Amino acid sequence: MASQTQSFENHTRYFPLFHFIASPLLAIYLVYTLYVLVRVPSLAALANVVLAAGVNAALFAGRTMVLVVQNRVIRLEMRLRLERVLGAAAAADALANLAPARLIALRFASDAELPALIARVRSNELSTNRDVKQAIREWQPDYLRA
Repeated sequence: MASQTQSFENHTRYFPLFHFIASPLLAIYLVYTLYVLVRVPSLAALANVVLAAGVNAALFAGRTMVLVVQNRVIRLEMRLRLERVLGAAAAADALANLAPARLIALRFASDAELPALIARVRSNELSTNRDVKQAIREWQPDYLRA
């Protein structure tokens, strides 16, 4: 698990290999290939720019796909949790009227405070993911995020 209790202040997760190594190196390489293309225009330099752009696109497409799958799993978990906490009819109503992003933000809330937070989201009192997360008093950590 984690060495520190998760909260709103520290819940953001960075994956060092992606965020601090692969992304910066590939971005630097793309800028370098563009520099070379401008300084010494050639077909080979253009091919390097295209390759660098493609590798950058592939890296971010892979990350995006992982996050989409993670969000689908969170939505499924929340559907099951809401059915348990609110009952099937109220859960279906909540799922139909909550934006997926708000539902995903609500995953950090405890079962006890979930109904009240849903009401606040539906009344637009909590209109952003940040608002939802900051309103949570009993934080339920999620250490398994991608």
